[in-house]
Amino acid sequence: MAAGILVSRLAGLVRQRVFAHYFGLESDAADAFTAGFRIPNFLQNLFGEGALSASFIPVYASLLARGKQREADRVAGAVGALLALLIAVIVLVGVVATPAFTALVAPGFTGEKRELTITIVRVLFPGAGLLVLSAWCLGVLNSHHRFLLSYLAPVMWNVAMIATLIWFGRGSQLPDLAVTLAWGSVVGSALQFGVQVPVVMRVATDLRFSMDVTSESVRSVTRNFVPVFISRGVVQVSAYVDAMLASFLPTGALTGLQNATLLYTLPVSLFGMSVAAAELPTLSGVATTDEGRTDALRARLDSGLRQIAFFVVPSAMAFLALGDIVAAALLQTGRFTHDDALRVWAILAGSAVGLLASTLGRLYSSTYYALRDTKTPLRYAIVRVVLTTILGYLFAFPLPRLLGIPMLYGAAGLTASAGIAGWVEMLLLRSTLNARIGRTGLPASYVARLWTAAGAAAAIAWMVKVAVPTPHPIVAAFIVLGPYGLVFVAVTLAMRVPEASSALKRFFRFSRRG
Repeated sequence: MAAGILVSRLAGLVRQRVFAHYFGLESDAADAFTAGFRIPNFLQNLFGEGALSASFIPVYASLLARGKQREADRVAGAVGALLALLIAVIVLVGVVATPAFTALVAPGFTGEKRELTITIVRVLFPGAGLLVLSAWCLGVLNSHHRFLLSYLAPVMWNVAMIATLIWFGRGSQLPDLAVTLAWGSVVGSALQFGVQVPVVMRVATDLRFSMDVTSESVRSVTRNFVPVFISRGVVQVSAYVDAMLASFLPTGALTGLQNATLLYTLPVSLFGMSVAAAELPTLSGVATTDEGRTDALRARLDSGLRQIAFFVVPSAMAFLALGDIVAAALLQTGRFTHDDALRVWAILAGSAVGLLASTLGRLYSSTYYALRDTKTPLRYAIVRVVLTTILGYLFAFPLPRLLGIPMLYGAAGLTASAGIAGWVEMLLLRSTLNARIGRTGLPASYVARLWTAAGAAAAIAWMVKVAVPTPHPIVAAFIVLGPYGLVFVAVTLAMRVPEASSALKRFFRFSRRG
């Protein structure tokens, strides 16, 4: 799964680099596409990897764990048919009501910028529907422990967009290129869905699409879906509040926020989502079939938390101390300048505040879903959104004025406020779960060792950065980030952090297989 996510995210970074080359940071077309891209993407995130996986996988995986393949496949077919019908209706409504959605998400856009955003959204909506169906394929494949394809499939979507930019980028004006890129995204969505279907049909041999709402298992999925849907919706509202606030900041703030989010979500997806998604089917099976499930749950959860922290702590430190190197290496090309990279660094540093909390929170939420508890994550998601909204406004507008810094950096306040809210949510999830199944979490000594190692690695990397003349951004990344990673691993090995030696063994084993 981690390999699939890594390749997919790297393709996404290439896509964003090519986008930055043709659109830059401070252009109306870049902001319009970024805002337009968020609206149908809301549909994918709301229905797809969040609500659908959390409600469908526990039921489907538990049936497979009990050897009920035929019933499991019938449930998958019914859920797929119901989902397709629901998404078709939502896409139709979305295309018609696009102006209203645009006014809600980007109220600061006016004139041609707003009209361009509306056009882009209308093109993108059908593709978002296909991506939701792709998430249904992911749920089936993950339950059968087929992780690689479902997480490699988004590469097709990214490749379609990259090819569109390269083919049409030189000869198109920015507004026209933005619309063409939207059509390329729709083609990529169809490819992402299409490559998974044959394998789904092969592993789910009794799959039949039907509008079956009488099955108790299907009803269980729909009952679980509603609170998870609301919970995911609340989280997505938080992201859209950030986008709405950013639309009132100077041109470039919204695109800068999108660029930083893409970088920030790489470790979240690679380490947090991969561990949480891989554990969900297993946790669901344990919670269903093992009488001593609390012991098993605690063991699986604590192991996953340690794995996540080992990789996420150095990621957060890199974003905080070396974010300019990261942003320049991935985005500095064409219209995207070094000054733009520095602005993205500021936003990325703000996101480092809550990086660890966000990734740990994903695994805690998966544990609740495995226990068929979808209401507790919903309550705490609401708390997170309220905090994000209040703090986001204060950090994005009054604080920059108070500090006398350019308002463009208000976007960094948005990511920092989201990080603070993420910590509150994660601590609430942990506290409630501990009261239910016993003590879980990371030992303070373990976290301290990780931060100490990351700090030492950052200090060495910073000295290399200062000492070495500034080469090409990509070369600089190898020169600076290479020693950073090596020092972190060396220090954690010296501190006898078990995950360090385990990670090295897995790496060498994977290399030998390759």
